[in-house]
Amino acid sequence: MEKALPALPPARLDVVLYPNRSLGTTGFAVLMTAIVLVSVAVGAGFMMVGAWPVTGFLGLDVLLVYLAFRWNDRQARRAEFVRLDGDGLSVRRLEPDGHSQCWRFEPYWVRVSLEQVGRHDRRLVLRSHGRQVVIGAFLTQDERQELAHALEAALREHRAGAPAAPAS
Repeated sequence: MEKALPALPPARLDVVLYPNRSLGTTGFAVLMTAIVLVSVAVGAGFMMVGAWPVTGFLGLDVLLVYLAFRWNDRQARRAEFVRLDGDGLSVRRLEPDGHSQCWRFEPYWVRVSLEQVGRHDRRLVLRSHGRQVVIGAFLTQDERQELAHALEAALREHRAGAPAAPAS
């Protein structure tokens, strides 16, 4: 007999943030195949003219491109879960290595701000009682702005006491 998971309280905001993955598994396979074929063709040309050591460097290039894409794929496994419900505002960050960190904020005290951290960059920060957490660091500027507005609106509704929409 299966145990039912306890129902979560209705959420005013429930967002999952994750980095953009511009290259899927099939695209990665196609790209690596093309790189290997070009490197083999160029390496064969160099071998024919007697410059065989160049093929080793071409192989090293292929290996470095492969490792760079694998590192990028690993970094794309990170995620952040932001939820505002009757229990408060919670943020859970899942790192690529599987570790996670959790923060909980009282919705009546938390402040949302976009801070300038360079000439063209802003970061989204949640602050309350001397604690702060930066969220959505991997998002674009427009996505951070949109998330900040959504968080502020949800917090305003929560503070006003409007009922949350039921979970579907």
